[in-house]
Amino acid sequence: MKFRLALLTATVLAAPFALTHAAHAQPVTGPYVAGGFGYNIENSQKAKDLTVNGAAQPFEAKINMKNGYTGEASLGYGFGNGFRAEVEGDYIHDSAGKVKADGIAAAASGSEARYGIFGNVLYDFDIGLPYLYPYVGAGIGWQEDNFNSFNAAGASINKTRGALAYQGIAGLAIPIAYVPGLSATVEYRFVGLANSRKFDGSYNGLPASAKFLHEYNNQILVGLRYQLFTPPPMAPAPVAAAAPAASPAPVQSQTYLVFFDWDKSDLTPRATQIIAQAASTSKTNNVTTLDVSGYTDTSGTPTYNMGLSERRAKAVATQLVADGVPQSEIEIHAFGETHLLVATGPGVREPQNRRVEIVLK
Repeated sequence: MKFRLALLTATVLAAPFALTHAAHAQPVTGPYVAGGFGYNIENSQKAKDLTVNGAAQPFEAKINMKNGYTGEASLGYGFGNGFRAEVEGDYIHDSAGKVKADGIAAAASGSEARYGIFGNVLYDFDIGLPYLYPYVGAGIGWQEDNFNSFNAAGASINKTRGALAYQGIAGLAIPIAYVPGLSATVEYRFVGLANSRKFDGSYNGLPASAKFLHEYNNQILVGLRYQLFTPPPMAPAPVAAAAPAASPAPVQSQTYLVFFDWDKSDLTPRATQIIAQAASTSKTNNVTTLDVSGYTDTSGTPTYNMGLSERRAKAVATQLVADGVPQSEIEIHAFGETHLLVATGPGVREPQNRRVEIVLK
């Protein structure tokens, strides 16, 4: 099976999987803009049904273009469950290579350009990593196919014809840490023209026409995607930890907050100090239980964030034991991206939500 057919088949087969795993997909929510630029490889085209000065001629040729470039820009909307829909405009350009007919090859000059619009549907997959999101998609649209001063072996074309077009997309999105909502993208696209086009021109100075059959392009693009209206991250507010009481006193409930760097579960020097204060207070007061609860911001997937919050809680509990708190007095909880300290939308790297709460009871 050719790779282009494999890509389109995989896109169709992935649809049921996407529907059953939508709750765990990258939460692109709301409008976004995207763009990319890359390398285009056009497969050979076939031309036939040559007519010269009104008379049909036995003719079949293969047209080879040199590798060129492509660019695209899109405006889309993410539904927060992995699915996205977008409208895209694209441009493809290749210079003429050579024409083969009746076993004879001739050099060609000029260029071919395609431009038009697509409607795309895409799905982002969750693979459990906060820095890598694969996606697949498919689109249908319209392309204008323009042969500009194309000349070869006495034949000349300088015309534009439209055609129904389709494409398959497979890519990777890589979130950029310091710009919320911004991701770099790398993707492969297969773009095809679904119907033949009849071009008028000339052959050895006489009026002529020929039919060009289906056209296929393979593309590699790099680009950027930006989710609009993403709230900027806020700097964490200073946390004041209560000083130990001068003498033992009953404590109903007392909370200490330990903050973490993005996508980290290791303790900072400040975090170690706060944990030591919590351990000291628990020894000098009538504390029977220390609830240790881990949380994250919304920048990862729910599945990944649940695991990250548990690792953070366990890191704090381990340090409490090292500071002299009995393991039997510690209860560990993981809440992932739920119970946010600062309310945000999905995909936001909010420092105050990356925390562990130690509650003395």
